[in-house]
Parts: sequence; C-alpha cells; structure tokens
Amino acid sequence: MTAVAQDTFVDDRLAKRNAVLLALAQALGGASASIVITTGSLVGYMMLDEDKALATVPVSAMVLGTAFGTIPAGIIMRRFGRRAGFMGSAMVGVASGLLAAYAVLLNHFLLFSFACGLGGFAGAFVQQYRFAAADTASDAFKPKAISWVLAGGVLAGVVGPQTVIATKDMFAPILFAGTYVAQAGLALIAMFLLAFIKIPKPPRQSHKQAGGRPLAQIMKQPRFIVAAACGICSYALMSLVMTATPLAMIGCGLSETDAALGIQWHVLAMFGPSFFTGSLIARFGKERIVSIGLALLAGCAVVALMGLELAHFWTALILLGLGWNFGFIGATAMLTDTYRPEERNLVQAVNDFLVFGFVAAASFSSGALLNAFGWATVNILVFPFVVLCIGLLIWLALAERKAVTTA
Repeated sequence: MTAVAQDTFVDDRLAKRNAVLLALAQALGGASASIVITTGSLVGYMMLDEDKALATVPVSAMVLGTAFGTIPAGIIMRRFGRRAGFMGSAMVGVASGLLAAYAVLLNHFLLFSFACGLGGFAGAFVQQYRFAAADTASDAFKPKAISWVLAGGVLAGVVGPQTVIATKDMFAPILFAGTYVAQAGLALIAMFLLAFIKIPKPPRQSHKQAGGRPLAQIMKQPRFIVAAACGICSYALMSLVMTATPLAMIGCGLSETDAALGIQWHVLAMFGPSFFTGSLIARFGKERIVSIGLALLAGCAVVALMGLELAHFWTALILLGLGWNFGFIGATAMLTDTYRPEERNLVQAVNDFLVFGFVAAASFSSGALLNAFGWATVNILVFPFVVLCIGLLIWLALAERKAVTTA
C-alpha cells in the first residue's frame, strides 16, 4: 500500500467514526427540532387567550434562531474547533429545553417563544454536522459522510414524536412540560456523544494565507453561486409546501390524523434515502443528483395540482421529501468544492445563513399565500424556481467545460 493510499485509508476510517457519532447526534438534535414543530403551535394555542393567529410564533422563532445562529456558529468553531462548538451548543440545547418546560409550567408565551428561538440557535450548530463529517474525509468519501449524517434524521423522525407521546402528560394536567424536559435530556446525551468526535483543526497557514481568500472572492465562484442557489431552493421550496400541506388537507375535509401521517411519510422520505444518496453522488455526480432532486420537487407540485384526494397529498409529500434529499445533499456536496480548509467554517456558516434565511421567509409566507391565493398557487410557485436552478446547473456545466478547454 502506498503512503498516499494508506493516508486516505486512515483518514476515511476516522471520517467513518466521526460520521457515525455525528449521525447519532443528528438524530437527537433533529428530534429536538421535530418536538418544537410538533408541539410548539399547540402550546402557543393553549397559552393564548384571544388572538390564536400567533400560535405558530414559537415554531417561527425556532427557524429564525437557526438562521441567526449560522454566522456565530461558523465564527465560534473557526476559533475553538468543531468539538468545542458542538458541545457548547448542546449545552445551549439543554438550557433551551429546561427554559421551555419552565415557560410551559408558568403559561408564559413570550418566554416559551424565546426558549424555542434559543433551541433554534443551538440547531444552527446541528446543521454544521454534515460539513464536519466531510472535514476528515477523502474526496471520494465526502458525499457518503454527508449523507450518513443526514441519515440520522430518520431516527429523529421516530425519536421526536415518540418522545412527545411518552412525556406529554408527565406534569399533568399541564401538557407538554415534560416533553421539553425530555428535550433537554436528548441534548445532554448528544453532548456526551460529541465529546468523542475527533476533527483536527486545519493546518496552520502562513500569516499571509491564514485567513484564506476574501469571502466575496469565494462567493463569486460560479460553483458557489450554483451550489448555494440549489441548496436554498431545495430547502425553501420544501418548507413552503410542507408548511402549507397540513392546512390544505384539513381545509379539504381530511383529518388531523391524515395530515400527521402524511408529514411522517414526508420526513421518512426526506432522510431515508440518505443511506445511499452519497453512493449515488459518487457514481453519477453531484450536479446530476441535484437535477433529479429538482425534478422530484417539480413532480411534487404536479401531483398536488392533479387533485385533492388523500393519495394526492401523501404522494406529493413523499416526492417533496425525496426532492429535498437529493437536491440539498447534492448542493451541500457541491459546496465543499468551493473552499479551502482554512475557509471552511466561514463559508459554511454564510451558506447556512443564506439557506435558513430563505427557509424562514418561506415558513412565514406559506400560510399567508395559502389563505390569500389558495393551494394551487403555493404549488405553481415551485416551477419558476426549479427552472431557475436547472438553468444555473446548465450554465455551470458550460462554464466549467469552457474553462477546461481553454486551460
């Protein structure tokens, strides 16, 4: 075995170990988010006396907390390292869960919303797990490492709802206070797991190179532009349609159980393919997998526009989850091609800030669009953004082919 091959083997062995630990931590961090999504609006509804329109504020606060936490997450981990940043954020997650439980016991809406926002801030670090998994991986293993971590979301889709069911009556007759105590416990377990990851800091650069290239220079790269745009559209379109779907289903006379089961299948479709998405990227290429993801998002909209039966909603939600998985993981893998080791934390943080900023906007606007213009309009809005991203992928392919030809 050559020295290079041996180094790659050692690196990927460490990368696999880190990916497994981060996938388990992802399951717990994702479970915390799903707990808020499942119960936050219900708690808000119970706390508010008259204006029930604000019941979704706790969930929106969590999304905003994630958006605002992305840049600090990158700065903190660039200065102190991945493990310290992840463990510190897990402690914030513990505090968030305990504060939320206290707010529920006090029936304090603003404090509960703040606690959810604090949990979203900790969630910004959870979003960095997929990048951290790629830090110690060879180029060939990076897509698989990313997909392994996101596969932890499958466990989150089970752990979160089951935690709610098992703990909602812990402090009866006050519902869900025990759920947020349990959320704090999940964050504590995640902190223990994160203590075992090993991600060396990037090698020291010369003083001239230590900070890497200017951010503007990195963001002007065609590959960065396309990767960020595809990641934003994949996640924001998923959020737009997913948030509106349960409301549309109930508005069409379907039950809350039908809506809940639809979301369950959607979450499984989002994270289930992560077990093999990395292998598909390695075989067929990042851009092709992103294109398939975008096509699946468009297919979701087509099915949703074909009818209002239960089968239409459930099929659309499954296609929506699959489209997000291929589009977002593929775009994340593309992004790893655009930065050097010393630039990774800042670039990843800026990318996530852009992604979750647009996701927050989509989350806030989804209900308003549904109420003002209807279910059909929500789905029709998917098409122009899919066409835009497909056009950007074609532009990137032509630009990179031209660069190779002229080199």
